[in-house]
Amino acid sequence: MRLAILGCGTVGSEVVRLLHEQSADLAARIGAPLEIAGIAVRRLGRDRGDLPVAPELFTTDAVGLVKSDDVDVVIEVVGGIEPARSWLVDALRAGKSVVTANKALLAEDGASLHDAAADGGADLYYEAAVAGAIPLLRPLRESLHGDRINRVTGIVNGTTNFILSAMDATGAGFAEALEEATELGYAEADPTADVEGFDAAAKAAILASLAFHTRVGAADVHREGITEVTAADVASAKAMGCTIKLLCIAARGTDAAGRESVSVRVHPAMIPLSHPLASVGDAYNAVFVEAEAAGPLMFYGRGAGGAATASAVLGDVVAVCRNRLAGVHAPSESAYADLAVRPMGEALTRYHVSLDVADRPGVLAAVAGVFARHDVSIATVRQAPAGTEPAGRGVDAVLVIVTHTAPDAALAATVEDLRGLDAVRSIASVLRVEGGE
Repeated sequence: MRLAILGCGTVGSEVVRLLHEQSADLAARIGAPLEIAGIAVRRLGRDRGDLPVAPELFTTDAVGLVKSDDVDVVIEVVGGIEPARSWLVDALRAGKSVVTANKALLAEDGASLHDAAADGGADLYYEAAVAGAIPLLRPLRESLHGDRINRVTGIVNGTTNFILSAMDATGAGFAEALEEATELGYAEADPTADVEGFDAAAKAAILASLAFHTRVGAADVHREGITEVTAADVASAKAMGCTIKLLCIAARGTDAAGRESVSVRVHPAMIPLSHPLASVGDAYNAVFVEAEAAGPLMFYGRGAGGAATASAVLGDVVAVCRNRLAGVHAPSESAYADLAVRPMGEALTRYHVSLDVADRPGVLAAVAGVFARHDVSIATVRQAPAGTEPAGRGVDAVLVIVTHTAPDAALAATVEDLRGLDAVRSIASVLRVEGGE
């Protein structure tokens, strides 16, 4: 089986190494040896260490490599939208199997790839696009295909999980925790894609598409990052017996008209320490799947890194090569449900609201009245004198309110109306709460 590899960075290099080191075992598992037909790179002269491949296998002509009649499988680990999309569409339409780790492309325009795979009768596999080495997408696509999945909740970005775990463990602020993550190599020089939630949102779109048999794109995902999470928020979560995580949440439900639909969102949230995801620390990933027949399922492991991602890539390579030898291919996509994606305002969630208020009679009643006007039920209220809260903001008092479940639009409108109360000096923080009801 002849392989074309597009990209030879951190992941591509590990793919090449593992192909060499495990060549005998891979050949035995597949039933035929694997051979690298070429490796497309941007710069030929770049030092790539002691990769066990002949120099003449490197090329800058990705298009020529993809279109070569001597290639059976195309492995794409370049990333980005273009030119990767054009390369993979051409390969799939020509009947070549494709293995990709490109979450951004799949979330932005996975439809084009799936359509091309169907047109060419080719396999499109992408286990490495979400949660690194964790076997997650194949179970959603195959093992749980006989079940009905109602909800997927996950920690799918290792950088943000490391930052929030560090803030929880040390009491540091966001900037200090990000600096530590950068020094240790967990965060990129430009961490925007991670800390602003873009990376997690792309993965959420892929998970929702598989779980609910519906095409969900990155534009359908409500996205918030962790840059506004403060040390005071983390301390308040601890006081409630919670921790803060950046969650991707995809849930099946009904829209305002009573029609079945899905909600897909990424944002920081408090979760109780009893929740299975609460103990996921450092740069690890975990995804909690709730299915009707199978019940709750947890997938946990390293979600990033060259070796972990390459492991997932090679797992897909084995699968598509076996299919080619057998003369079959997997179904390209299951999107028969075609469910609408609900707007964020219809998502059901809970809020934790911290208010700086005047310490005088009637304040609590006035605040409670605002919640009542928007039909939002209050679950708990905690009031502390100034100076006893971790932030030490020097106000009259701090009022911490946690709501029951309500539509996000009603909760957001409640918070906005609270800003207009004379007794409310400021809204110190607003965080969603998940997993407690």
